Amino acid sequence: MKEVKPQTAVRREAQREETKMTHPSAKPLALVTGVGPGTGAATIVRRFASGGYRVAMVARDAERLNVLASEIPDTIAVPCDVTIVEALKEAIARVGNPKIVVHNAVGGTFGSFTEIDPDVLRRNFEVNTMALLHLARLTTPAMVEVGEGALIVTGNTSALRGKPNFAGFAPTKAAQRILSEAIARELCPKGVHVAYVVIDAVIDVPRQRERLPNAADDFFIQPASIAEEVFHLAHQPRDAWSFLAEVRPFHEPW
Repeated sequence: MKEVKPQTAVRREAQREETKMTHPSAKPLALVTGVGPGTGAATIVRRFASGGYRVAMVARDAERLNVLASEIPDTIAVPCDVTIVEALKEAIARVGNPKIVVHNAVGGTFGSFTEIDPDVLRRNFEVNTMALLHLARLTTPAMVEVGEGALIVTGNTSALRGKPNFAGFAPTKAAQRILSEAIARELCPKGVHVAYVVIDAVIDVPRQRERLPNAADDFFIQPASIAEEVFHLAHQPRDAWSFLAEVRPFHEPW
């Protein structure tokens, strides 16, 4: 005979479940850097927020972050320059230990190696590579302690090859990919998943549409598709972890 629980017990269970869904502390935390108009704002952040996470949104533009925080439930605006280590420390201390970290901040400069400003290359290296190092050092020890978590890094084709006019960008993304691999080889055996996403495509955002007004719709990759892949990588089963993932439109040459 099936046991019938008293109504008070049923109510308590319902209240506990409601608390899990509505109280911020009941949800795991995801931290996303580079929350801008491209892959970080309405895509990766929204995907994790809709997937049961609180999301700490990290970027320099406080006004934009506050607007997003008012639009997207379970999000926290965290204005921060990822190249400043103390600012990163303060940001993480404010929001707590994330279960998922997505390093999406990017610094990019295009031009011949004879033309680029060396200081700009140095700045891009700080955003793309050094910020990743500091993020990993600040967030993954807590993941190791509990034996789970994920660090996902968004990259692009420049992480795999250097092309003309990419001298101010490709070296920093290649270094970022290699650093990610070094971190992965150390952390994966400890239960923390590290993955690198190569986005071999032009992302469908207004700036790119203006630059390429005659391009067909299927020429672009959709931000939501990138976000879905990032979310998928962060939740892969332990018996099938990927490190390097590549995403591109079906007709993109590679």
